[in-house]
Amino acid sequence: MNTRLESAFVHVLRRNRGETEFHQAVKEVFTSLTLVEERHPEFADAGIFERLCEPERQIIFRVPWQDDEGRVHVNRGFRVGFNSAIGPYKGGLRFHPSVDAGIVKFLGFEQTFKNALTGMPIGGGKGGADFDPRGRSDAEVMRFCQSFMTELYRHLGEHTDVPAGDIGVGERELGYLFGQYKRITNRYESGVLTGKGVSWGGSLVRKEATGFGAVYFAQAMLEGQGTSLDGKRMAVSGSGNVAIYAIQKAQELGAHVVACSDSSGTVVDEAGIDVELLKQIKEVERERLSAYAERRDGVEYREGAKPWDVPVEIALPSATQNELDADDAAKLVAAGVRAVVEGANMPCTPEAIAVLQEAGVLYGPGKAANAGGVATSALEMQQNASRDSWDFEYTEQRLRDIMRRIHELCAETADEYGRPGDYVTGANIAGFLAVARPMIAQGVI
Repeated sequence: MNTRLESAFVHVLRRNRGETEFHQAVKEVFTSLTLVEERHPEFADAGIFERLCEPERQIIFRVPWQDDEGRVHVNRGFRVGFNSAIGPYKGGLRFHPSVDAGIVKFLGFEQTFKNALTGMPIGGGKGGADFDPRGRSDAEVMRFCQSFMTELYRHLGEHTDVPAGDIGVGERELGYLFGQYKRITNRYESGVLTGKGVSWGGSLVRKEATGFGAVYFAQAMLEGQGTSLDGKRMAVSGSGNVAIYAIQKAQELGAHVVACSDSSGTVVDEAGIDVELLKQIKEVERERLSAYAERRDGVEYREGAKPWDVPVEIALPSATQNELDADDAAKLVAAGVRAVVEGANMPCTPEAIAVLQEAGVLYGPGKAANAGGVATSALEMQQNASRDSWDFEYTEQRLRDIMRRIHELCAETADEYGRPGDYVTGANIAGFLAVARPMIAQGVI
């Protein structure tokens, strides 16, 4: 970093003590922005770097609820509206024990640039709670969601802040949240949440969008090298929405996906992951991934292991932040990996990224590669606003076009700033410019 960016980063460290994920996300972006600041000192003069790192609003609230035995629990809820320069706050809600202010701020910061890369009029936001829906009954999840929305509703609106789902928040949770919003406000505002069920205002392809989009981005990267996914061995971490539908689309494009994981371990299926069985276990039965190995012949289950020990040409980390470290990256490089594409938010540590880039591995950062989910959320908002519903093929084509446009924008921006093939630099600078210019145009607010 140059002196002005370094000063802004020191200010971030001092003001946000102990929020290591947020520090990591800011440092990664600022490292790329040295190239911008040298050409455009007006951004520093307008305080854009400091303003970008300070959320426009942060909300923390108590979420009390009762379990099925009548015991009272108290969780903590969060919503951060990070930047609204190009549209209303847009970003998911995460229900997971790891959620705290730092995690939500890191996610909201990343979301600001990700949303800008889509070319859609949506700002950056994120939220959630330190509640774990795993092992809870539908009734318990409903009571928690109703309590959560009873506070959050006053801060939402289709022109203000539009949440979606994230880890731990799927169609079930969004249904309970929307029902409580409707009950309190006496308004049926479909556009106030995205990721809804198709029968009540949701969009086709939304569930599949993040995984599909990451694979489309990977395909575009490979096509730039004169190759494709066809015949490539692939490993995907995670087994939630992103991972499941990344596996499905990758296999449709000819890839051979041999491994996936959850927090308990990894399955290795040399015959290729059976997507329908995976969906049954994870989406319908909500079981651990070990059940996959129990029901399918020839499958190895590695308890407590990551999927990066499996030799593959393409890796899609799609679980959570900082899951792929330098040792994992070194194993992938030694096994001949050609591309690592992030399906999750910041799943690779800085040290892992350095290993991959030094080895010449194609690396697709999450703010570009996993933007398909929020892009399709914006398409859902369009359909809600026009009281319309698009078919699957048309919506998927829109998603495909958006992901290819993001890829082109990142590649062209990297070239323009003298870093050809560096998708990190391309994504960071392109996303920054898309937000910084409107911020200057709108004044100091």
